[in-house]
Amino acid sequence: MSPHLRKKLVVVGHGMVGHRFVQAAIERGLTETHDLVVVGEEPRPAYDRVALTSFFERGADELSFLPEGAYDDPRVRLLLDTTVEGFDPETRTALLSSGEVLAYDELVLATGAAPFVPPIPGHDLPGCFVYRTIEDLEAIREAAATATVGAVIGGGLLGLEAANALAQLGLETHVVEMAPRLMAVQVDDAGGAVLTRHIEKLGLSVHTGAMTSAVVERDGRAAGLALKEMATPIEADVVVFSAGIRPRDALARSAGLDLAERGGVLVDERCRTSDPHVWAIGECAAPAGRMYGLVAPGYAMAEVVVDALLGGPGSFTGADMSTKLKLMGVDVASFGDAFATTPGALELVYADAVAGVYKKLVVSDDGKQLLGGILVGDASAYGVLRPMVASGIELPANPEELILPVTSGSGAGVTLPDEAQVCSCNDVTKGDIVAAAAAGVTTRAGSTCGSCKVQVKKIIEDYFTSVGQVVDKSLCEHFALTRQELFDVVAVHGHTRFDQVVEAHGTGRGCDVCKPAIASILASQLNGHVLAEGNRTLQDTNDAYLANIQRNGTYSVVPRIPGGEITPDKLIVIGEVARDYGLYTKITGGQRIDLFGARMEQLPEIWRRLVDAGFESGHAYGKSLRTVKSCVGSTWCRYGVQDSVQLAIDLELRYRGLRSPHKLKGGVSGCARECAEARSKDFGVIATEKGWNLYVGGNGGATPAHARLLAGDLDTETLIRYLDRFLMYYIRTADRLQRTAPWVDSLDGGLDRVKEVVVDDALGLGSELEAAMVRHVDSYFDEWKETIEDPEKLARFVSFVNAPDTPDPNISFRAERGQIAPADSDGPVSLGSTIPVGAPR
Repeated sequence: MSPHLRKKLVVVGHGMVGHRFVQAAIERGLTETHDLVVVGEEPRPAYDRVALTSFFERGADELSFLPEGAYDDPRVRLLLDTTVEGFDPETRTALLSSGEVLAYDELVLATGAAPFVPPIPGHDLPGCFVYRTIEDLEAIREAAATATVGAVIGGGLLGLEAANALAQLGLETHVVEMAPRLMAVQVDDAGGAVLTRHIEKLGLSVHTGAMTSAVVERDGRAAGLALKEMATPIEADVVVFSAGIRPRDALARSAGLDLAERGGVLVDERCRTSDPHVWAIGECAAPAGRMYGLVAPGYAMAEVVVDALLGGPGSFTGADMSTKLKLMGVDVASFGDAFATTPGALELVYADAVAGVYKKLVVSDDGKQLLGGILVGDASAYGVLRPMVASGIELPANPEELILPVTSGSGAGVTLPDEAQVCSCNDVTKGDIVAAAAAGVTTRAGSTCGSCKVQVKKIIEDYFTSVGQVVDKSLCEHFALTRQELFDVVAVHGHTRFDQVVEAHGTGRGCDVCKPAIASILASQLNGHVLAEGNRTLQDTNDAYLANIQRNGTYSVVPRIPGGEITPDKLIVIGEVARDYGLYTKITGGQRIDLFGARMEQLPEIWRRLVDAGFESGHAYGKSLRTVKSCVGSTWCRYGVQDSVQLAIDLELRYRGLRSPHKLKGGVSGCARECAEARSKDFGVIATEKGWNLYVGGNGGATPAHARLLAGDLDTETLIRYLDRFLMYYIRTADRLQRTAPWVDSLDGGLDRVKEVVVDDALGLGSELEAAMVRHVDSYFDEWKETIEDPEKLARFVSFVNAPDTPDPNISFRAERGQIAPADSDGPVSLGSTIPVGAPR
C-alpha cells in the first residue's frame, strides 16, 4: 500500500491491554494498512501487572511483555516515558508531553485506572503509597528498608497483594478492610473467614469491619492508622492505599466525550466512544455504563476494536468476571453467580476448617445446572467448574465429586462441549485447543493468569487419547481410577475399609494390586494397625507379618535405630536376641542391624524382647520410611558444621511409620563432604554454615538417581515444614509403587513444579499438607508393641494353624562365614499360616 494511503492510529497507554491491542493488530494484519504510534507514560514497556508482587523476586525484566523494548513490526512506534496532554476530535490530533503533535485517523484510549485514595487526614504524608506500578513498588521497598511495621488499607485483591509485598519485605503487616470480610466482592462470609485464617497463620494481622479515620502523623511522616472502632491507633511506618480503582477518563472528559454515570468512557458494543474515530478499551472504558476491573475483559475489548477496524462483526456484550488467583499462597476463585442471587438457587458446601478449605457450588433449583461457586484454599477444580457455568452442562449425579479436595481438575467425568470457554483471559475455547493440538500449533490458553493450565493439559491429553494414543491410568481392573484419584475419594468420603471403597468406587472383590494400594492409602490417612480387622487380608506378605520374608521362608527383624545412634546396652540386647534365636546378623546400608532367620512363630517373642529394651519396629517390611542415615556431624567430626545426628534422629522419629507409594529413605550429612550419601536418598539434607540444603527425588535401585536441590540455607523449622509438604504431596499424588525420582520427573514441570507446590505453595496446599503430617505424627504407634499386646493378632504367628508347635519342615539352614544362611532347597516358601499334610483339621 502506498505510504500516502496508509492510516495513522494512536494508542494512548501501554499497559497490559494496550500491549494486547498492538499484538492483535500485528497478528491480524491491521499494520498492513495502519501505522501505529503507542504512547506509554511509564519508563518501561508493558509488563504483567497481575503478577506485580513477584517483582521483588523476579525483577522488572521477568515481568516485561516486551523486554527488548520495541516491537518487531517496523510499522509500530513505541514512545515510553511520554504522556498525551490532550487530543482534539475536531482536528484529529494529539499533543504529547514532548511537544510533538500526532495526527491520527483513529485513536484508542487504553489509559487504564488509577488507585483511589480516600481523602482522610494524612493521606498525603511521606510514608503513604499506592500499589499500582513498578515505580510504586520500588518506592515501597526503599521505605521498608528503614521501617518495621506496614499497614494496607483495603482487603480486596490488590490489597492482599500489597500486604504480601510488605510481608515479603520483612515488615510486620496489618490489613484494614471496611467490609465485614476480606475480598468481599469475590467470596462470601464463610469463604472470607477461611481466607482470614490462612492469612493470619502467615503472621499478618487482619482487621475487618474497620474504617480508617486518619493516618497518624509523627515527625512529619506517617506513623500509623487511626480506626474508628479502636481506641489505640495501629502503629505503621509504611501505609499502602489499596481501596479500589477509578477509571482514568480525564483525557476523554477534556475532549468532550460522553462518560458513564460512575466514571469511565462510555462506549458501544464495538468499544467506540461518542466520537466515531475514538475507541476505548480496558479499565478506562465503560461499555453500557459498566467498568470492568479485570484484565480479561480488557483483552476482549482490544480484540473487538481490532476486528472493528478490519471491518469485522465483533462486539463486546459483557465479560466473564470469574477470578482465580493465589493470594499469599492461598488459592481463591469465584465464578458465575457466586452469591446465589438467582431465584431458587441452592448451595452445596464443602468445608474443612482444619485444612483451611472452603468450597461452594451454587446450583439451579432442580439441581441440574451449575450457576456459580467459590473456592478458597483449593481451587484445582476451577478449570472445569467455570466453563460449566457458561456452557450449561448438566451436573453429574454426584455433584459433590466436583469439589473433591486436591483434585486433578478432571471434573468428575464432566465432558465440556467444544464451545466451552476454557481460557477467559484469551477467549480460547475447548474447540480451539483441540484444533490447535490436531494441527500441531499452540494457543494463548494458560499464558496469562495460568488458572486454566490443568484443564488445557487434560483437553490435549484427551484429544490424543481419542486418536489412538491411549494411556490407561486405571489402578487395576477393579478400579477405573488412578492411585491419586483413589486417595482423594477415600479422603473426601471418609472410607475406613476396603469394602467401602470397592463398593462405592470399584467392582468385584479386588486383587493383589488394588488391595495393598488401598491398604497403603488407608494407612497414610488413618494410620491404623495394618493387622486390624478388615486390613490384614489386604497386605503384601511382608506387611501381613510385620517382617521381611526371605528365600527360605524365614523372616528378618529390623529394629529402628534412629540416625544410626545406639547405646552399648541396646547393642548387647540385639546381640543376645541374635544369639538366643540363632539369627544371622548384619549391619545394613541404612545404619541398622538386620537379624535374619526368624521363624514366623518366633517373631512375637523376638519383638517382645526388643520392645522391652526400648526398640520398636523399623518398618523394613513396609512401603514406608525406612531410615534416615547420618554421619557423626559436628558432635565428633572436625569438618562438621551442623548436628547431623540430632536432625537425622528427629526426622526419623517424625516420619517413622509413614506409609507411602514406595519405600522412603533419607540422609543427613553434617558438611559438604557428604559422608551420609544424602543425595542418593529420597530426601537428603546437607549442612551449610547458614543452615541446611534440602535435596529431593534421589534413590538407588535399578535406576539410581541423585537428589536435586529444592531449597538452600534453611533453618530447621523451615526444613521440616518443606519436608512435611514434600512427603505428603508425594504420598497423595504418586502412582502405585512409584519412587520419588520418577515421580518428580512425571510431574508437569518436574522439580520446578515441586518447588512451586512445596516452597512457593502455588496450590495453596501447604497448611493442608502440614496438617496431614501432624496427624500422622500425633497418631503414631509401634506396630510390634500393639501386636504382642493383642491376643487376636498374635494368633496369626504360627506356621500351622492347627499345630502351632510344629516347625515348618521346609526351613533349613547351612553355615556360612561363621553364621547361618538359607540352605539350598526345592521346598516351597511358606507365605503364611497353613495346615501340615496329614495333620488333624
